Amino acid sequence: MTTTGTPQTDWADPRWGETALDWVAEQLRPHGRQVTGPVEARVRPWSLVWRVPTDAGDVWFKANNPGTVHEAGLLAALARLAPGRVLEPIAVDARRGWSLLPAGGESLRDALSRDRDLARWEQVLPEYADLQLATAAHADELLALGLPDHRPQVLPELFEALLDDEEALLLGAEGGLTPEAHQRLRAYRDAFAEDCRRLAGSGVAPTVQHDDLHDGNVFVTGDGYRYFDWGDASLAHPFGTLLVTLRSVAYSSELSPDDPTLVRLRDAYLEPWTDRHDRATLRELAGVATRVTTVSRSLSWRRALDTPDPARREYAEAVPGWLEELLTPNPV
Repeated sequence: MTTTGTPQTDWADPRWGETALDWVAEQLRPHGRQVTGPVEARVRPWSLVWRVPTDAGDVWFKANNPGTVHEAGLLAALARLAPGRVLEPIAVDARRGWSLLPAGGESLRDALSRDRDLARWEQVLPEYADLQLATAAHADELLALGLPDHRPQVLPELFEALLDDEEALLLGAEGGLTPEAHQRLRAYRDAFAEDCRRLAGSGVAPTVQHDDLHDGNVFVTGDGYRYFDWGDASLAHPFGTLLVTLRSVAYSSELSPDDPTLVRLRDAYLEPWTDRHDRATLRELAGVATRVTTVSRSLSWRRALDTPDPARREYAEAVPGWLEELLTPNPV
């Protein structure tokens, strides 16, 4: 792993493109591979992704902006700490936030569009929980890699600072947080801190939390599942994962919030913790964690959009939008 250079977000600069493509070619060379054609690019404010054709099939290059730069180093660490749960990178440059990955195959979304078998999630979620359990003991290492710290004991302070960031919250602007909602959130600070204390004292260790685990971020392979796109990840209470996962399943499958399928998937995810906690406690903690994680989601979006890219305006409402979810009942 190299650690030279600095994060770069001027992805339209031809010189940056030449440097990145030279790096890709250099990393492929020891594997006896070479680039055979032009790349196909997808650009978002938080990352650039290239599909790179080679003489042995496509590979994928990803460059993260400074707000998600931790992803490359995290991916390399997860490949080592939880082998077989993520795509093993061909190469990473953790300092620049660059990663080079093999093709992952079919996504879970594509598989579900074909067979609509939600029972797949009953395998996906326990395997992902195993990854979280395997990495919990390495929290200090993950923080040293730059993984954002969203542990319950630090979230109240982060929440306080987020409430003071009126620009990110679009306070009083169209699509932003209203002054009334802002005051309600300020009044909620004590209750939020109490939720965080409950999670911090739960005996469930903080670990890597993907924060955007939906069917588009999971590969289906012959020997299990691979989890990718870790730019939103943080060190947090693990059960916060369920916020996005269960909502995405409900949305894509048109399930009501009280559908038994969602309960079954929640319990399948929690099962790996039942050797040390009773199920009723785990379910209660899952409810608290998903509520608290609306703040984590808002923080993740603010971090991802910390860029001069004008395209950030297209997504800016996500920061106040997720924060305001704290004031509504959890729909799942």
